[in-house]
Amino acid sequence: MAKLPVVFVDGKSLEVEPGTTLLEISKMIPKEGASPVIAAQVDNKLEELTYQINKPVKIKFLDLTTEIGTRIYERSLSFVFIRAVREILPRCTAVTVEHSLSKGLYCEVKGNPLTTESVKKIENRMREIIEKDEPIQKIRISKEEALKIFQEDGQEDKVKLLQYIDKEEVFVYKCGWLYDYFYGQLVPSTGFLKIFALKFHLPGVIIQYPLADNPLKVPEFIPQPKLANIFYEAERWAEIMEVDTVSALNEFVRNGKIPELIRVAEALHEKKIAHIADMILEHKERGNVILIAGPSSSGKTTFAQRLMIQLMVNGLKPVSISVDDYFVNREDTPKDEQGNYDFEALEAIDLELFNEDLSKLIQGQEIEVPTFNFKKGVKEYLGKKLKIRPDQPVIIEGIHGLNEKLTYSIPKDHKFKIYISALTQLNIDNHNRIPTTDARKIRRIIRDHQFRGTDALTTIRRWPLVRRGEDKNIFPFQEEADIMFNSALVYELAVLKPYVIPLLEAISPEHEEYAEAQRLLNFLSYILPTSDIHVPDNSILREFIGKSCFHEVQND
Repeated sequence: MAKLPVVFVDGKSLEVEPGTTLLEISKMIPKEGASPVIAAQVDNKLEELTYQINKPVKIKFLDLTTEIGTRIYERSLSFVFIRAVREILPRCTAVTVEHSLSKGLYCEVKGNPLTTESVKKIENRMREIIEKDEPIQKIRISKEEALKIFQEDGQEDKVKLLQYIDKEEVFVYKCGWLYDYFYGQLVPSTGFLKIFALKFHLPGVIIQYPLADNPLKVPEFIPQPKLANIFYEAERWAEIMEVDTVSALNEFVRNGKIPELIRVAEALHEKKIAHIADMILEHKERGNVILIAGPSSSGKTTFAQRLMIQLMVNGLKPVSISVDDYFVNREDTPKDEQGNYDFEALEAIDLELFNEDLSKLIQGQEIEVPTFNFKKGVKEYLGKKLKIRPDQPVIIEGIHGLNEKLTYSIPKDHKFKIYISALTQLNIDNHNRIPTTDARKIRRIIRDHQFRGTDALTTIRRWPLVRRGEDKNIFPFQEEADIMFNSALVYELAVLKPYVIPLLEAISPEHEEYAEAQRLLNFLSYILPTSDIHVPDNSILREFIGKSCFHEVQND
């Protein structure tokens, strides 16, 4: 049989025998960098290294310097962790993969309290399994057989999830004696997973693994107690609403109880915002500068509007200032590595003027607020005057809000900082989490299409730049916040699904972003859709799907 041509993204090519695996091909070509190949995009479709080539294809190999490669590594490592836990702690009733924390993956063990000693034993067992380079097999079986396997193994979350999968056959993974189900790809064997560490984090454990910026080393552990607390709060909210997995959400949709779930979720949001307004009132002596920051598509703008209302309920009359009006003139804007204007850099803001005006304002002086002309790229003064009473709060919303350099002229103890992000409390099942970045990405795809005329292809293509800006300008400062607000709504993916599905399906296979679109479509396939008819007009979700009672909120 004739050999098949394989073309790589750098233009190089070779010929291989039919049936050659991606793993075998990866060993035929010189590898730049020391990070191992984890998976590949074959004609822009994500495939595992066990995938066999049986036609001419174009290949892009993925290693730990890519987000996709990191996720596959993390998911595979969690599989080994789950097996090691169940071998070391036989009284364990369940292992739950919860969420990201401190540049790692936070997990909990049910039925068997962890200790420093037991975590060390689990890590040692993981290293034994990895050292043996045991295969991680992907097996196609009937859904009926899979249900039987997970029923007998006590994995009730898998049983409930599979009931919503409209397929006669499913893929399961097997490592040693343990069967599991994952909605994403894994590495072909445990030997790929040598770089990791476990960190005991009461009551659970954090799995540390290398990240894209340094794929050969576990990052330094940096405690994030405030973020951990907001995740704990999200977990409590999920318990209150009895919705912690996709199958539980699907039950609400299927049984017609979604309106009740929406009302409770929105009430929890309102209660939290009211609590934040009460905290601000109690600390009036600290000054009246309220700073709101968070990553893209967190709902910052709607949150700020709702906070203003709650502050007015408390007898305060807040005003807001837009940092965007204090941009330096276009020719003075810093540029990134590619030579493009970097509007997210702190230096893109006229910090001296901003601090001068802010200092005058909170001391009762009148200022003239500039208006930035984005077409001309200059600040303009159009007669917009502002003067406030000393006890009148000033709300400042922007990506640099938690960075002390933004408001350097205002003493730290005269500011109240709020961090907002969509930290989803919903997982697909005990072992398949929904990354918070996925929820935000889906929000942004819909928002960009609805209000900016941008298609999903463009939004997904720009997303890595958005994430780089967040990693540089937002996440390093999140623990500086006085309080955190979780803008995720436990029901939102069911409402967002009908909006985003056609946008993702419009991305065709000739685009590299097709693989990411298919990944999102894959995890959304587990969720039953529902109408937005019961979503209130002041909901943060309305910032993305439309019909918000607040005007011009589509800026986040």
